[in-house]
Amino acid sequence: MKKIFLLSLLALSAQIFAGSIPPRHQPNIVLFFVDDWGWADMGLRQPDVFESPNIDKLMQQGTDFRQAYIATPTCSPSRGTLLTGQHPTRLELVRHIPNDEKHGFDKYGRTDEKYSYWDKDPAQVPGINWLPLEKTTYAEALKDLGYYNLFVGKWHLGHEPYHPIHQGFDRQIGTSNAGHPKSYYPPYFKNSDVLADEKEAYLTDKLTDETVKFIEEWDQEQPLMISLWYYSVHGPQIGRKDYLKHFQEKGLEGKYADYAAMVKSVDESIYRVRTALEKKGMTENTIIILLSDQGGAFDNPPFHGGKKSDTLYEGGARVPFVFNWPGVTQPGSVNNSIVQSTDLFPTLIEIAGGDPSTFKNLDGVSLVKTIRENSELQRSEPLIGYRAYEDLYASVREGDWKLLAYRSGLLKLYNIANDEGETTDLASSHPEKVEKLKSKLVNWEKEMKVEKYSGVQ
Repeated sequence: MKKIFLLSLLALSAQIFAGSIPPRHQPNIVLFFVDDWGWADMGLRQPDVFESPNIDKLMQQGTDFRQAYIATPTCSPSRGTLLTGQHPTRLELVRHIPNDEKHGFDKYGRTDEKYSYWDKDPAQVPGINWLPLEKTTYAEALKDLGYYNLFVGKWHLGHEPYHPIHQGFDRQIGTSNAGHPKSYYPPYFKNSDVLADEKEAYLTDKLTDETVKFIEEWDQEQPLMISLWYYSVHGPQIGRKDYLKHFQEKGLEGKYADYAAMVKSVDESIYRVRTALEKKGMTENTIIILLSDQGGAFDNPPFHGGKKSDTLYEGGARVPFVFNWPGVTQPGSVNNSIVQSTDLFPTLIEIAGGDPSTFKNLDGVSLVKTIRENSELQRSEPLIGYRAYEDLYASVREGDWKLLAYRSGLLKLYNIANDEGETTDLASSHPEKVEKLKSKLVNWEKEMKVEKYSGVQ
């Protein structure tokens, strides 16, 4: 018996030495995910329009990834990829889950049909209507590593049987079947009892109230991950009344004033959550991550494109992304590595003490080394963007170059380092580069099993 015990102890020591058992002092993690928030939509980048002192402070305290992309910039796909580390195309999440009766859902946003289609999609690619339960989420992976997982806010990855509490999260708050609220003032949602008891609070504030209360009452020894996925700043553009008045008095008009007010509300909420963590004594051991799910619905300077058109251009696909890791990230760090939302899952796993290589079909890479050293990430494969809505459907970013592919066969080429606004198409003058990137897209489409819908095969 003593021999068996000693052998077990030696084996355990070897595992700890090899790093296959998570450290005892794993950091807490808070992931702020903002909806439809443009790359430049903060005071730090547009001080004449936006007021976001707390977001600005967070950006200045951590590592600002200046070239971060969403693999499929739209609601549901962006979320599926954050959760799984798999490209949305691999998940069959090629567009948002429509949730409406036109696409076979009932008035509660439920359906038994696995796939839906988009009338204006020239290829008629089927889009899955929920995140399959067999997919491993970061919540499930982190749970195995000892974490408690709280989810707050917008899900948009399927109705009740596919909600966060069935995907590895221990608790969910404010999660409906809707992709966006009916209003940011109560009642928030159509045909839903989610947060139905609230009579006054602005929705962003309500989600923050619940998160702050949870932090104040947290008394467990295990590490904690909070996923606070705002409905804001998605439409309808309804700013908090006091902030709306403030921006109107500054000279902003119409929905621009509402939008600036919505950004300010998110900014205040981030401050409140960070303050709650500080009061709880959790700041020094809590990583803060902030990013958006796609470009904004308005102008997206200095880029072209956005949520509503040319979404695979920089204005729609490039998003704010900051990583604040106390004791690791250096204040004011700027990192120009080309990174993608697929990278978050393996990064979280490595931070928690797990091994990302044990998960199959990951389409991203861990950023831990890049974050620790603030070094430039050298990717072995290009970043692919893919959507199934209109003629423009794919992008290939490799180094300074970016190819845009259309279902109709049109190919455009831009040098992002020299032309971040994508104003000058270089396809005709660099045919060899076009062919190289096109070939990589063709091979990728075959891997993802979408080659029959291709515009470039």
